[in-house]
Amino acid sequence: MNEFTAELIGTMLMILMGAGVVANVVLTGTKGNNSGWIVITTAWALGVYIGVVVAGPISGAHLNPIVSLGLAIAGKFAWSKMWYYVIAQMLGAALGAFLVWVSYKDHFNTTDDKGAKLGVFCTGPAIRNYPINFACEVIGTFVLIFVILYISGVKLEDSNNTPVGMGSLGAIPVALLVWVIGLSLGGTTGYAINPARDLAPRLMHAILPIANKGSNDWAYAWVPILGPITGAGLASILYLVLN
Repeated sequence: MNEFTAELIGTMLMILMGAGVVANVVLTGTKGNNSGWIVITTAWALGVYIGVVVAGPISGAHLNPIVSLGLAIAGKFAWSKMWYYVIAQMLGAALGAFLVWVSYKDHFNTTDDKGAKLGVFCTGPAIRNYPINFACEVIGTFVLIFVILYISGVKLEDSNNTPVGMGSLGAIPVALLVWVIGLSLGGTTGYAINPARDLAPRLMHAILPIANKGSNDWAYAWVPILGPITGAGLASILYLVLN
């Protein structure tokens, strides 16, 4: 794989697992119906884990335009790579959302709640208050990027004192980070903290032939884009100041 393919597949896997667990919890007649927030946040974290495991060795597994942006601001990622990382992430997120729709097509058809259907694809506020919703996305993304900038792979040594990495275990810290953000801060807006995670699936919701699907809520769509951009910028600037 090259970097573009790695970001696309990694993001696809993350969205397939993340949007997939939302579908399992909120759609009518599924085995996991009404199983709750802990199920959603745990599967999202593990979805991040498997995406990072696959893409990490090739692309660094950003899986999120805001991670790419934050690393670039902090001088840890080349600005020249931003455009194709973001394209790969958007395509991967769209493909992941499409696969969720295929997997749960019958359940989409039998679900009457339009909001639940939209919620599989994208985030929305528990209480619609745009300034507060924006602030929540800023805060959640700030935590994500600030901590990621401090995460470094633990170096181990083999029997010959040769430094070795943690392999797939190196993805665990990021998964735990996403998990705690969801558990602690996700109850207000659904913790998008990733424009590709929200915008690309929202576009798929608009395009796909979902029965009685209702609005795409474009009036809210700017929040999970501008909020994460702002949070990433603040986190990266503080990191530079402190280091």
